[in-house]
Amino acid sequence: MGSNRAARAFIGSFTTAGGHGVTAAAVDEETGALTPLGSSAAVINPSFLAPSPDGTVLYAVGETAEGTAAAFDIGEALPRPFGAPVPVGGAGPTHLALAAGHLVTANYDSGSVTALPVHPDGSLGPAACVLEHRGSGPNAERQQGPHAHQVLADPSGRWTVSVDLGTDSVRVCELAPDTGVLRLHSETPLRPGSGPRHLAFHPGGRYAYVLNELAPTLTVCRWDAGTGTLEPLGETPVVEDGVRGEVYPSGVVVARDGRFLWAANRGHDSIAVLALDPTGEKAALVTTVDCGGHWPRDLTLDPSGRRLYASNERSGDVTWFDIDAATGIPSRTGSIEAPAASCVVFC
Repeated sequence: MGSNRAARAFIGSFTTAGGHGVTAAAVDEETGALTPLGSSAAVINPSFLAPSPDGTVLYAVGETAEGTAAAFDIGEALPRPFGAPVPVGGAGPTHLALAAGHLVTANYDSGSVTALPVHPDGSLGPAACVLEHRGSGPNAERQQGPHAHQVLADPSGRWTVSVDLGTDSVRVCELAPDTGVLRLHSETPLRPGSGPRHLAFHPGGRYAYVLNELAPTLTVCRWDAGTGTLEPLGETPVVEDGVRGEVYPSGVVVARDGRFLWAANRGHDSIAVLALDPTGEKAALVTTVDCGGHWPRDLTLDPSGRRLYASNERSGDVTWFDIDAATGIPSRTGSIEAPAASCVVFC
């Protein structure tokens, strides 16, 4: 990654809760400090962002009942939208990813996944496919139907993976580059009532880690890119024994070298530090540290992999941490005000 791409970050936020939309920030590469440069409120509730591989275009979901996605030109200092947001044909999109020449969104409220073509200039075309999830879970309040919460491409680039909190499962799809059609390839059930939210792959590509929102645990899975199948191996807690009160894990990231994993815990307002064994097959909770705010919705590693950023939604700030290379334990080094913050990405 070139130094010009590490010089900026973008913060997503909930505009209906007082957020500024998509905020551009300068990054001090020596300290990790963020300095806001300006914002665009062209999209309502841009709760999750994803940059293009070349760092010239930024994509955002619009987490509303109508459900939209949008592209921003970020060639200049501030994000400039490519036209109006595009409907995704689903409600409450919470996550998005680039895969096979398309932008794919996970639509939480409607329990579906949408593929939108990406044009050569980076702008978005109308939805090419909306794949509806089916199923439910034992939690009557949260799992009355499907709730796709995350979508991402696997490390091989062959598969598109979606994590569904409502059905306690992870789906693996094939995405046709020429048509944008999504076809379900396999579905892996996880423990009923666990409420899987987000998934991260080990850098070696053979393991995946599913963070469960309704049970404060991490499910370690074996991933076979050849067959497109996920095999659960076991669960590991992401808070210490004896913790009382509500704990709702949110974001999960894996160290670039595969030695550590970090998970954000809302309610407990902590960052869990887990050590991974040399293969990536086993995870063990080391400790938890304060997230520096309230309700950490997402975690992000900076491009160097040496710093961690927590988007603290309810306290309205983004906090950053230096990571101890030997222990993986983050130590807080700074923060900025960021009302209703939901994610940070780097370009």
